[in-house]
Amino acid sequence: MNKIIVTGGLGFIGSNLIKLLLKKRYRIINLDKVSYSSNFYNTKNFVKNKNYKFIKCNLLNKKKLLKILNIYKPICIFNLAAETHVDRSIDGPKDFINSNIVGTFNMLEVFKIFSKKNKKTKLIHISTDEVYGDVLKGRSKENDPYKPSSPYAASKASSDLLVQSYIRTYGLRAIITNCSNNYGPRQHPEKLIPKVIYNILNNKKLPIYGKGKNSREWIYVDDHCDALLKVFIKGKIGEFYNIGSNINLTNLNVIKEIIKLSNKFLKLKKEIKISFIKDRPGHDLRYALNSSKIYRNLKWKPKYSFKAGIQKTLKWYINNQNYFSKLKKKDIVNRLGLKK
Repeated sequence: MNKIIVTGGLGFIGSNLIKLLLKKRYRIINLDKVSYSSNFYNTKNFVKNKNYKFIKCNLLNKKKLLKILNIYKPICIFNLAAETHVDRSIDGPKDFINSNIVGTFNMLEVFKIFSKKNKKTKLIHISTDEVYGDVLKGRSKENDPYKPSSPYAASKASSDLLVQSYIRTYGLRAIITNCSNNYGPRQHPEKLIPKVIYNILNNKKLPIYGKGKNSREWIYVDDHCDALLKVFIKGKIGEFYNIGSNINLTNLNVIKEIIKLSNKFLKLKKEIKISFIKDRPGHDLRYALNSSKIYRNLKWKPKYSFKAGIQKTLKWYINNQNYFSKLKKKDIVNRLGLKK
């Protein structure tokens, strides 16, 4: 049975990807350093699966990482291990430099050694649309320049360029993907959509930065995971692939849609109030991806409309409220990203 390593597999996208890969009958080795955003609740449905194994491993530990690769000899490594929250990167950039840049560097160095005897293994490096920066008009293409605005985005841009350089210089079999804003089950409530759902379930006001006009392209996490599998199977080594839904909504519209569905599924007895709060520094107005390359070359397209994806997301959190109990409350409710 073919083995695949997923780094950051206790997190949001990683755990959803593992669920898909197990369904496709791959044997999965989940590497995670177990940080504040890691949650073993995310893997509870397959933790006893004979084709799943968890190993606590920080990408900063090169020796352990190389040992794991040599033992399991994966056909693919999906590198999702990263610090991802913009607000946290504003308050404390150092963790993002270590995890996203140094961690990726270590992975590349280890993969370079491993690849000498395992020439067919692929590395899929997962990144973000935020590397392109503010896109006031049109949609970002893979060959557009990087203009990151936050320490988080800059750290991801740096990691992408490191991967690209190792492909060019050392001939590494790697592919880079840049995805739009994900949402769905198992997402940490520091992010907008699960934060709103958590507050609704706990009768709290719904915070929104500025006037709520910031626009994001939203993709349901299962669609993203399908795209990653397609990239692994059919993607061209050395290429960048944007992964997006072409669905842009303002943060205010997102919240209004969640309120409408909450009234339908939860039959709320009191009015839900939106609270407009001080914006974070350097907040980009709009992200938008041109994903025509993956649509055209790999024959992939998203399946979920925003309404359908939000319904599935809301129902999951309603039915899995124990998920929140596995996280520290301060990581859910504390406001971050205030530094100027």
